[in-house]
Amino acid sequence: MILDQIAWVDCFVFLILLAPQLLLHVGVLDTAICASKALPHLLFVLPFQLVKERYFTQKDQQSPFVQHATLFQDVVIRCVRYAFANIPAIIGKVFFSKNVALPFMRFRMLRHGIWKCPIYWREVKRNNFQGIYIIDDETRRPDVVVYYCHGGGFSMGSSYFYMEFLLAWVTLLKEAGYSNPALFALEYTLVPEKTYPTQVQQTLAGYKYCLYMASDDPKRVCVSGDSAGATLILSLLLCLSDFAGMRNKLPGIAIPISPWAAIISSKNKNTPSDYLDEDSLQLYGSQYIGTKASPEDPLVSPGHCKDVARWRRASPTLGWFFVYGAEEVFAPVAKEMVKLLRETGAQVEVLEEKGWIHAWPVVKLFLCNDQEERLSGLRPMVRFTRERIEPLKLD
Repeated sequence: MILDQIAWVDCFVFLILLAPQLLLHVGVLDTAICASKALPHLLFVLPFQLVKERYFTQKDQQSPFVQHATLFQDVVIRCVRYAFANIPAIIGKVFFSKNVALPFMRFRMLRHGIWKCPIYWREVKRNNFQGIYIIDDETRRPDVVVYYCHGGGFSMGSSYFYMEFLLAWVTLLKEAGYSNPALFALEYTLVPEKTYPTQVQQTLAGYKYCLYMASDDPKRVCVSGDSAGATLILSLLLCLSDFAGMRNKLPGIAIPISPWAAIISSKNKNTPSDYLDEDSLQLYGSQYIGTKASPEDPLVSPGHCKDVARWRRASPTLGWFFVYGAEEVFAPVAKEMVKLLRETGAQVEVLEEKGWIHAWPVVKLFLCNDQEERLSGLRPMVRFTRERIEPLKLD
């Protein structure tokens, strides 16, 4: 299922769905305080900055993102940039929550004349993990399983917010020739309710579930995630390599999208284009690490692991595919990781999107106009998967 881009009417409906959830989960007073602080910026500062840069600044002096962004994209990213830097995570949790994201997707489907999701999905709830399982045909076993961990700084986000992205991914896998593609998206516990190692433990439990769905054939599994979710995937691979009994259970391929590889790092600096904020990252990262773990621990912060032999043991059997934006905060550390992994002898492909920002495959799907551009992140990921994991003819 691939819907059209987000339109202004979608944004309006999203706000209608968001408002009662904020009042319910955040409260009238705290919501009002946050709104009173945000409105002056959104009504006066943001328009002034937008008009100044877009229409009164020479193009070569504009930020790389603004140079090619549409007005709609520019407005949305400026709003997200303000929110990430200034709005408390408790509000962000509501913004990305199931109670907002799922009705919003259903509205988008209805707007496109779709009454029922054409791809089967269900919630999975176990004692030690939970998530969403998506599959083309629930009556048959899958011939490829994508394991996905969502982003959100460990403090916000949900798989439901990514549902449209994930359903499009499964659709493209089907188009690529897979008989019955499946995807499992993990719902891990957010901070500050739980800190490390809870999220890594849940990631490991979710991976074992994916192995089961793949008939215990790890080469049929692709592990992926964006931002904090990509960090969990990197931690998972290191964790698997640490246990002799799990080293033969490494996945076929890994596709980290904009990985937050080094949780606390002086290299995580703001850029003119990206919407991430270094101070907020420091706060959320510290909350994730907690008081008992070290920010240098490779299982906490995989980007700090410089052990070539350890990464050789942890590398997926069929290769890596790193995806990130050239203008994002995490680009420098991502480049370092790619260089290190290539030293291990592993097959590492890279898709660095010029002029683009954090988690751009997700951003493009929602904000770009042309269908090919909207899928320009997902299609190379599917192509890489198809080249490494051969589709099966299932009964």
